[in-house]
Amino acid sequence: MEEKKFDLNSIIGFILIFGILVYMMWQNQPTPEELAEQEKQEQLEAEKKAAAEKTNEDTLVTTAEDFSNTTAKDSLQLENLKNKLGAFAYASALPSATDKETTVETDVLSLKFSNKGGFISEAKLRNFVDYDSVPIHLIKNNNESFNITFPTADNRILNTKDLYFEPSVSKNGNNTVVSMKLKVSESKFLEYRYELKPDDYMMDFSIRSQGLLNVINSSQAINLDWRLKAYSHDQSISYENRYTRLTYMHDDGKIDKLSQAGDDEETIEDVKWLSYRQHFFSTILVADQPFKTADISSKDLVEDEDIDTIFTKQYYSKLPLTFTGGEANNSFQLYFGPTDSKILKQYDHDLVESIPFGWGIFGWINKTLFIPLFGFLSSFLPYGIAIIVMTVLIKLMMSFVQYKQFLSQAKMKVLKPELDAIREKHKDNKMKAQQETMALQNKAGASPLAGCLPGLIQLPVFYALFTFFPTAFDLRQKSFLWADDLSSYDVIAELPFNIPLYGDHVSLFPILAAIAIFFYMKMTTGQQMASQPTQEGMPDMSKMMKYMIYFSPILMLVFFNQYASGLSLYYFISNLISIGIMLVIKNYILDEDKIHAQIQENKKKPKKQNKFQKKMAEMMEQAEQQKQAQQKRKR
Repeated sequence: MEEKKFDLNSIIGFILIFGILVYMMWQNQPTPEELAEQEKQEQLEAEKKAAAEKTNEDTLVTTAEDFSNTTAKDSLQLENLKNKLGAFAYASALPSATDKETTVETDVLSLKFSNKGGFISEAKLRNFVDYDSVPIHLIKNNNESFNITFPTADNRILNTKDLYFEPSVSKNGNNTVVSMKLKVSESKFLEYRYELKPDDYMMDFSIRSQGLLNVINSSQAINLDWRLKAYSHDQSISYENRYTRLTYMHDDGKIDKLSQAGDDEETIEDVKWLSYRQHFFSTILVADQPFKTADISSKDLVEDEDIDTIFTKQYYSKLPLTFTGGEANNSFQLYFGPTDSKILKQYDHDLVESIPFGWGIFGWINKTLFIPLFGFLSSFLPYGIAIIVMTVLIKLMMSFVQYKQFLSQAKMKVLKPELDAIREKHKDNKMKAQQETMALQNKAGASPLAGCLPGLIQLPVFYALFTFFPTAFDLRQKSFLWADDLSSYDVIAELPFNIPLYGDHVSLFPILAAIAIFFYMKMTTGQQMASQPTQEGMPDMSKMMKYMIYFSPILMLVFFNQYASGLSLYYFISNLISIGIMLVIKNYILDEDKIHAQIQENKKKPKKQNKFQKKMAEMMEQAEQQKQAQQKRKR
């Protein structure tokens, strides 16, 4: 180890530097005369500042607190004073008259309240991110405006968004209370009061005033203007925009909404709540006392889906506030959170109805069957497997419909030779041919309608599922196989260009669903064509059915490329199961020889006609008689 040595030169250098610094400080210090003069100037400046502050404070407080009781002799001087200071002059002298923000966090929300305007300037959901792992903000960077416009006693129109509020934060048990006061004086103010619960997306919100009877002119309309530009959070903005919509509920429980596409505006009455939905997230204002009227509008901001944009729609609501006895006392609730049925069901006022489950029977099927079923399956199965299991259960439940359809087609196929013979026998008398055809079908218990009617039962189920998957919040950002997010499209290849209606990527699930639909339709259409009797016009019908074999898969391939991969997965599995059920029915359940024997037995039995069949037979008989009478007159 190297021995440490005493470095005398270094010590001498440090002493010299220290001495030089001390000498420079001594040289620059002021003389006693300079110190006395400096002290005198500071004292004079302090006295001037204190006098000015005292004058301003006395003037502002006196004007704000005693303005309405002042009996000035010089009315012109009073008017000039009003114009100079304004109704809320006191607020401009407060320390809060800056653009500062107050931040409050709960378990689920991170909120910022701005001194200017007094409302929420930033609302972040702490437990969610978008498709690009960016935190979800419902309010940020001035995309929202919350403003009260009211006339004052001095004939002004004030906008609260331009005025400064004084913030304070306190506790009410476990709840956090944020008070924002727009002050005329310490005893006269307009207050926004927010009360946040620890683990809740809903907060209590009130607008109240104190001592403003002679400051606010409550005889004129006082309105709340609420605007919001809805941020895009999904991978496909066109898909997201279909489910971004302004929805509202009347006091009688009726749910309405503005147009999904394009721009729309309405004047509505007795409004209980308004929901600014952003597909999977919502901002909702609930009123304790319904708004008597409201002017609302929605503007589509996605002009070109090929151009990147951060907003989907712009919402606006003009809502009248209630001033009782010249004072404001309006209570609301504000919701910033996910558009999730499980969460929204926890609150009153039927907020869950803001989710577009579908109208009428379609929404009823979703709420009573599919949502509980999927919730149960996804509680113990991966989400992709839960979709497959739910699809299997639904197809098994509806398999009797396929059986009825296939049985009807099999009967018509067995009867086809006899039906063709009837048409050939009466080829010059179509009415007679139709009569005998209906009679034969009635005796045999075979009818084309017997296959159509069961098929109609599937339509409500089909459409209900079509609306279920885009609103299933549980699917959001859940992966399965190659799909990263079952609530968005899957990608197996990126395209260097954009194809209209298709997009700039290739999704595999729609391709698989299109292939399955093609083979299913080829099987069902072939069966239908084989069972149809030969008649005039049949070649055109056959051609149309052949086109449908290709048309439906192409629609699936193109339009579902940007839809939720969970929906395409359902259609793929559903059509695979349908093919399997059809093969089982055809090869193991139905026997054409037995069907033929059964038809022959049915033909021997007297068949009682129902009222509809009797009426049709009578009408056709009358038509036949009229035709024969016309032929006799011509002869």
